[in-house]
Amino acid sequence: MNSLTEFDPASAVPEALRAGTAFRWQAFREAAAEAGARVPDHREFLGVLGRVFAASEFVATSLRREPDLLQRLLDSGDLLGDYAADEYPGRVAGALAEVGDPRELGAALRRLRRYEMVRIAWRDLAGWAPVDEVLRDLSDLADACISVTLERLFEWQCRDLGTPRDGEGRVQRLSVLGMGKLGARELNFSSDIDLIFAYPEPGILGRRGLTHEEFFTRLGQQLIHALGDSTAEGFVYRVDMRLRPFGDSGPLVMDFAMLEDYYQSQGREWERYAMIKARPVAGDPEANAELMALLAPFVYRRYLDFGVFEQLREMKAMISREVRRRGMDANVKLGPGGIREIEFIAQAFQLVRGGREPRLRVRQLLTVLERLAELELLPAYAARRLASAYRFLRQTENHLQEWADEQRHSLPEDEEGRLRLAWSMGFADWPSFQAELDRHRRFVQGQFEQVFSAPQSEETAPESVGPLAGVWEGTLERTEAASVLGREGFARPDEALRLLEQSRLAMAPKLGARGRGRLERLMPLLIAAVGDAPHPDETLPRVLRLVEAISGRSAYLALLVEHPMALSQLVRLCSASPWIAAELARHPILLDELLDPRTLYRPPSREELERELDERLAGIGAEDLEQQMDVLRTFRQAAVLRVAAADVVGATPLMVVSDHLTDIAEVVLIRVLALARTHLAARHGEPMLGAGARARPAGFVIVGYGKLGGIELGYGSDLDLVFLHEPVPDTARTRGPRPLDAPVFFARLGQRIIHMLSTATPAGDLYEVDMRLRPRGASGLLVTALDAFADYQREEAWTWEHQALVRARPVAGDASAVAAFAQIRREVLCQPRDPVRLAAEVRDMRARMRAELDRAGPGRFDLKQGAGGIADIEFVVQYSILRWAHDHPDLVRFSDNIRLLEGLAAHGLIAPADAGALADAYRAYRRRLHQLTLQEQPARVPDSEFRAERKRVRAVWERLIGSGSA
Repeated sequence: MNSLTEFDPASAVPEALRAGTAFRWQAFREAAAEAGARVPDHREFLGVLGRVFAASEFVATSLRREPDLLQRLLDSGDLLGDYAADEYPGRVAGALAEVGDPRELGAALRRLRRYEMVRIAWRDLAGWAPVDEVLRDLSDLADACISVTLERLFEWQCRDLGTPRDGEGRVQRLSVLGMGKLGARELNFSSDIDLIFAYPEPGILGRRGLTHEEFFTRLGQQLIHALGDSTAEGFVYRVDMRLRPFGDSGPLVMDFAMLEDYYQSQGREWERYAMIKARPVAGDPEANAELMALLAPFVYRRYLDFGVFEQLREMKAMISREVRRRGMDANVKLGPGGIREIEFIAQAFQLVRGGREPRLRVRQLLTVLERLAELELLPAYAARRLASAYRFLRQTENHLQEWADEQRHSLPEDEEGRLRLAWSMGFADWPSFQAELDRHRRFVQGQFEQVFSAPQSEETAPESVGPLAGVWEGTLERTEAASVLGREGFARPDEALRLLEQSRLAMAPKLGARGRGRLERLMPLLIAAVGDAPHPDETLPRVLRLVEAISGRSAYLALLVEHPMALSQLVRLCSASPWIAAELARHPILLDELLDPRTLYRPPSREELERELDERLAGIGAEDLEQQMDVLRTFRQAAVLRVAAADVVGATPLMVVSDHLTDIAEVVLIRVLALARTHLAARHGEPMLGAGARARPAGFVIVGYGKLGGIELGYGSDLDLVFLHEPVPDTARTRGPRPLDAPVFFARLGQRIIHMLSTATPAGDLYEVDMRLRPRGASGLLVTALDAFADYQREEAWTWEHQALVRARPVAGDASAVAAFAQIRREVLCQPRDPVRLAAEVRDMRARMRAELDRAGPGRFDLKQGAGGIADIEFVVQYSILRWAHDHPDLVRFSDNIRLLEGLAAHGLIAPADAGALADAYRAYRRRLHQLTLQEQPARVPDSEFRAERKRVRAVWERLIGSGSA
């Protein structure tokens, strides 16, 4: 101690803080001397001692009370180093190893808490630990105290009362959910811990006749007392149980089923926000995982819940009123630009999008901000600035609380307290600290206002919204209402008024109070937007059908109220295409796609599609087939909507539209095959080829025919598919837990693929599948071995089946099976054929098709089946390939008509002018077909259209195939 005689830690602190620092240092030295404890002279310790003693009465008091504590912290190395991951449970268990009863348990916990909290405060105030480490350590310490204490109490109570077990004899344990900052591992220095208790299932303990609820209630009460009671040694944590169902008036514990039922039937919106951060901190891991799975649907809804913005806005307004009433503007947690506003920003995006975006289902705020930037939901710079502000505010909060270990969030009002806080934060004086604090809070407040400001306020709404509100609510006379609609641009205002009245009556029974309020805000804005559309009278019924479809889910109404851009894009697309309007009405989840025009009118590339689908499926369990199917459906619907949106505004050429639609189908098929095979293989194993180290699963391939094979998919096109697999011995069986014969495995694989593609789920359908082009059609096997397929094509297939093979190509599957199919196709298409017989068979098949399928009618032309239409061009191409591929095998390289025509022209088999005329006509027909589909019109046009094109097509037909056809 003599070496420390001249040491004066107060000399290193600002003058106004020296007296207090010197007093605390002297008091510690006297306590150490009285206890015979050595005062450490460690260089790093002495270098920061003045800073810590100036900033923390709690540390100084704790050291006076236990003078050897500091030396133990230094001797152990704990003070100067960061703890390893998961180190706290072992430390707590060691501290409690010798305790024999609850009284000893409580005393040991409080001594441990003092040791660890002095360490954490010292490292924070000394600048040795970043704020992320401080928050983590505080949370991990609390976790370990809760879990280890609960384990000891459980052992003692089981010894006295018996062990609770479920119906199968398995031990049941109390699950403890940490809420709020504990759940997010962001606990502050002097925080309460918010807990919820649950247990798996009800039952009776045989020895005493206690119910499980009574057993776990006693256990929960003991845990609360062990942690929260104030004794001569202090307390461990103030325990707050008010976040449990029904709050203080509810039972202390609930079984899992009761908890699930409460949240699904009675859970309130604020409880959803609270549950975002819920994390099991004690209990059986398997039971905890089950509990979190039960609660997830309450927190993260599958649809986009934009009502969250309105509700959080209301909550924040309530908090702000209370802050103003109590003069709490200096509160770094609740005041303007404070911690709560950053939390609200993150939570809003989590609650809105977390049901569809698994990456947002995380608890730590800093991680959420990173993910929001990655997903481009917040600008990257804004996420970085919010993270920086959060760290600054949380460090400020901790330094406030580390002074006296009190739950304090307000800035000091006295000069000494202000200087102490500023200096502990690394600033020379209060004004410089205040300037940095204000800079962070201004940015947070600005971001909060951007995210939560009501976009459709009275100040920003069009002038016409007032009268239109009267139109919608029916408070205007009919003549006046019709006059208002006429001024808005409706050519038939009386009819528009009738439609609005009809919709209002139809929606009224579906609406609750919140939904009614949202609809009343939305409809005037919507009517005004429709009035500005190019064809308001045609657009209005389309939009009203959509609003009627979504009125039962007011969150969708909130989306349109909250996002003027989404509202304007909705009206624009509904005006352009009744097909798009109908898709949005059938699948309201697609409204999310309207939020950002930058992506709405830019169809994703193949690589982007693959990445997006992978991300959507990433958070779903391997066995959750139902949710996988829903994700596949919403993915396809969103991708097709973006293609259609770009199409109707002229942003995408025809051929690229089909390319995009085909890419979407292929990406889906590849993933469906992978999921289906994974599910089957997990149960049954795989049919294998070869033996030993060279054994491999037998290959499988999905072959696309028709428009899919020809890379010419349209909106709503069926998928013509054929399933093939590599040959395996008839006696082969899968190698798994429940083996199957190889043919049965492949048949089930085919069935599961069709089920995943065509079964209607709550999310809609995926694709209609047509399997009639497989060998022997509907009477043939669902899945065919490649060798049997080759034999059939060589020996039994009709000419029309070879025509179909021209447009076939592998779209998903194993490389070995893909290569085998490609070889079979090449061999079959390149067979020598009699041109005369081939022409006769092609003419005959075309005549029968036209007789059965041409729906032209008087004065109309059927684009697909009419003379000189799409089918004639396809037959000309198929005939030409079958006729000349034997001499020119490279002709079969492609499967789409345009490149096939280019190949035929390159070889001089069709005159370049004829090939060009056919290609131009084909593009023109398909462009018109896309337009008609988007207008929900049949594939028929007036006979006056395309006369020149039809004439050229018929002329080429006559020259190549002969008369009696076109």
